[in-house]
Amino acid sequence: MTAAHLLAPLLAVMIWAVNTIVSKLAAGVIDPAAISLFRWVLAGGLLGLVFGRSVWRARALVVRLLPKLFVLSMLGMVLYQCLAYVAASTTTATNMGIVISLMPLLAVVLSVLILREVITVGAVLGGLLSIAGLAYLLSHGDPASLLTAGVRLGDGLMLLASLAYAGYAVLLKKWKLPLGNWQSLTVQTWCAVPVLFVYYLINGAPPITQAGLPLVLYAGIPASVLAPFLWMLGIARLGPMRTTALMNLLPVFTVAIAMAFLGETLHAYDVIGGVVTLLGVGVAQAIKTPLLRRDRER
Repeated sequence: MTAAHLLAPLLAVMIWAVNTIVSKLAAGVIDPAAISLFRWVLAGGLLGLVFGRSVWRARALVVRLLPKLFVLSMLGMVLYQCLAYVAASTTTATNMGIVISLMPLLAVVLSVLILREVITVGAVLGGLLSIAGLAYLLSHGDPASLLTAGVRLGDGLMLLASLAYAGYAVLLKKWKLPLGNWQSLTVQTWCAVPVLFVYYLINGAPPITQAGLPLVLYAGIPASVLAPFLWMLGIARLGPMRTTALMNLLPVFTVAIAMAFLGETLHAYDVIGGVVTLLGVGVAQAIKTPLLRRDRER
């Protein structure tokens, strides 16, 4: 492994961190329904130009897999991104970045439920740590206040968004679709567009504002096409485990960019809560000892 091998996945993580900032900037500038739709229209068009023929050649397989591809599309492209755009209006980019960092832990929990994977000591300890850290963060250092005031709407929506994407990752692993990554991404995008178009119409077909156009372009090209390419390149060079570990840098990049460009202030509870949350995610990924040992010798 060399520094050059790390460059592609690190750039992908940076692009996705900036996209979290874009989601925050979009609040009040462009309607969530508009950016959700036109982002994937743009990405779907570009992917279609490059991979449309490949999808057509595999059309028999695509048709057979279409129900699963549709479910993946709803989780990863519709629910996750729509919830994130709505959440951005009532929470900070810093909080969004830290909540997103829970995805690997949520994926571990869903893997136990859906894939019947063994519950590990790391999953339990990491889960408890992450819950404590997140509670400290979202309550601004006073977890007891959550019992009376509850979680802010934006933070709750980001938790749901992260859960949706964790479900996407787990089902992708469960189904192991015999389709190329780019073919799969292209079809998922095409599945999302009609649903997002209905969502767009229900919300009154809001226009793309002049201030919102650059945000749509960024979300549609770098975040939806370039970053996945760089990420797949990283997996090919480093392997899935090493590449996925780099995703833990997402909240770090997001917080740094939010402070530099949005003027968000980093408080002590952000640091403490964020570090404990990330520590929990790391523990869950690192400690694979089964919680309950089964005696297989009879």
